[in-house]
Amino acid sequence: MRTVLVALALAATGCGGMHYAIAVGGASSRVEEAKAVGAEQLAPYEYYYAQEHLQQAQNYASQASYSDAANLADEAEQYASKAIELSQSARRTRP
Repeated sequence: MRTVLVALALAATGCGGMHYAIAVGGASSRVEEAKAVGAEQLAPYEYYYAQEHLQQAQNYASQASYSDAANLADEAEQYASKAIELSQSARRTRP
């Protein structure tokens, strides 16, 4: 019985780490893209919100809190995407 519980705990940790790795990869890419389109100036709230959430996700992951880290990375990706959209829209509407 104990072996089964240990195996389940290890599997759960592995899955959490895998989900985090995928989430942080996507979030990192989107934050980089947001920076490339000028979101620091054109959508600063969304850009810095995404950047800080990504950094916090990495902090949680370093403490093996992968579920919280993945959630923060997902939120970082959403805000980075929003920053990209706002930046692109601002560029289109500028004279």
